[in-house]
Amino acid sequence: MKAIEQGDFLYERLARELETQISEGVYEIGDRLPSIRMLCARKRVSVATAMQSLSILEARGMVEARPKSGYFVRRRRLDRAVEPRPVVSDLQPQVVGVSDIVADVFRQTSGAGQVPLGAGIPSPELLPIERLSKFLAAAVRDEPRHLGVYGEAGGHPEFRKQLARRFSLIGCELAPGEIVATGGAMDSLNLGIRAVTKPGDIVAVETPCYFGILEILESLGLRALPIPSTGEEGIDLDLLAEATERHAVKAVAMAPTFSNPNGSCLSDAKRIRLLEILADHDLPLVEDDLYGDLPFEGERVRPVKAFDREGRVLYCGSFSKCLTPGLRVGWIAGGRYAERVKRLRFISTVTTPVINQIAISRFLEAGAMDRHLRGLRSALKTQVAQVSEAVLESFPAGTAISRPRGGYFLWVQLPDGIDAMELYRLADAEGIHIAPGQIFCPHASIRNRIRLSCGHPVDNRIRGGIERLGGIVRQLQKERLKRG
Repeated sequence: MKAIEQGDFLYERLARELETQISEGVYEIGDRLPSIRMLCARKRVSVATAMQSLSILEARGMVEARPKSGYFVRRRRLDRAVEPRPVVSDLQPQVVGVSDIVADVFRQTSGAGQVPLGAGIPSPELLPIERLSKFLAAAVRDEPRHLGVYGEAGGHPEFRKQLARRFSLIGCELAPGEIVATGGAMDSLNLGIRAVTKPGDIVAVETPCYFGILEILESLGLRALPIPSTGEEGIDLDLLAEATERHAVKAVAMAPTFSNPNGSCLSDAKRIRLLEILADHDLPLVEDDLYGDLPFEGERVRPVKAFDREGRVLYCGSFSKCLTPGLRVGWIAGGRYAERVKRLRFISTVTTPVINQIAISRFLEAGAMDRHLRGLRSALKTQVAQVSEAVLESFPAGTAISRPRGGYFLWVQLPDGIDAMELYRLADAEGIHIAPGQIFCPHASIRNRIRLSCGHPVDNRIRGGIERLGGIVRQLQKERLKRG
């Protein structure tokens, strides 16, 4: 057998190779994997590397260790699970009213001892906080003058240049002058949507949809036109095309890559078709690419912006979900709307803290981001697999669960008749924080969905929390059956 190429995360490469062989049927359920000694000899790796690779597969639920016998392929519950049904939509614009529910749900997201299955941020222990703090300290030490000035409205030139270089590597050409530094993804999305709409306009959104987009629409007096989306296929482009024919849609706002909450990811062919639909009606797309850096396998997915030749995509992103929530640095590349975005930036917060931009641009220039992302992606893939298995083990029959290929969210459909808000309140009383489906779309048909965050390493506290959460669902199901 061919030796594994040397390099960073050798154990992850070996684990990925074995995982591929399992998925392709080289090793079937019940088969014994090569022994540690055999892996060391065939792959020319150390015992520690071989053991760590097998431990990763065990953590992801793909193999099980049997004393004195080795590692064997096991049947995962996830392999037999079904995915949530698409949300039904009548393709009619709706006034959005989710802000009060969102405020209630996220009034407290990090209480001591709370099981963190609700908030959409990764665990601090997965982030390079100590190393990044050194870049931040160096930026203050080397360029203290930036503490006494606002800086350019569009952002620090070096920050914009590093972003342009980074996206050029994946075939997404951005001019540094098109990029505007922001205070995170919500700031970017807010600027993008404001740049292309006015109060009363209709904005097409995927459903389920990130609640932050819905809150922005609500705050700006815009109406949402929900288009069904599934974790497997993403937004229904046929229905989007129909909706743009039936209504005076002014913009589309969505996350084509690892959407929050259902984890959907459009193929390149669908991204191209999406642009064709937009071109037919000369519509802008506010693209939320917050989780684009977090695929479980392969290269970074090219955003829709990479296929845009007409400047109609306002491309939004942030470092909050993959590097540092605390520095609050994001961006928007506004395309043909760039000047409008810059003016809105100036009249809202003038600029984004320059020192934070310098620290991140130096982090990028040093190559530290890519090394960090390799480890983060591997950890998130493992955590998503672990939470998925725990949910399917603890929740009753009739539960459906998404199977994302990136990001760190699970979209869970509960058995019929279970109300997610009631589950949220009962879970909250038990110290378990979840996100009820109602905040992702104000539809009656979405009442039995919840979003679970897999951003934290799965320890006994999280496993116990999922088990207790499943127990609450089972109790609600029993009570419903008693009522008939």
